[in-house]
Amino acid sequence: MSTPTIDTLESTVEPVCRAHGVELVQVRKVTERGSLVLRVMIDRPGGVDGASGVTLADCQAVSRDLSPALDVHDVVGGAYRLEVSSPGLDRPLVRITDFERFAGKLVEIRTRAPWPDARGVERRKFKGRLQGIEGEAVRVSVDGADITVPHAEIAKANVVYEY
Repeated sequence: MSTPTIDTLESTVEPVCRAHGVELVQVRKVTERGSLVLRVMIDRPGGVDGASGVTLADCQAVSRDLSPALDVHDVVGGAYRLEVSSPGLDRPLVRITDFERFAGKLVEIRTRAPWPDARGVERRKFKGRLQGIEGEAVRVSVDGADITVPHAEIAKANVVYEY
């Protein structure tokens, strides 16, 4: 089988997560020491202050049921190591709904290409208070001024834990 796309992997992983009452946050394929590692991040919405309610037992259960599902559907196409985890304190924001759910939180965003800040200076990294979404764009207050970035232009985004 050819190299699987993230969309193909997500279509197999998502139903297993739903069956366990958790949501799929992210699927990543990485190579470590010459071996393929499939990293699946899960969350249970409604945790305290947006925190994950995922337990070790949740991760174990999803891993136990996901491994055979991936093998039966042959979506990985070879040997791999499966890792299932919770998102942690610096939870990635992947889907547009994540940006809506975590409005009000401090976030770091990295864009695919340079993007203008409120002063018109182009840069790729922004840190500010997430304001929410406007259609398919994300609004963030950076240095006291709001900027709007199309969701498709965001390469990486994470919640920043505030002590």
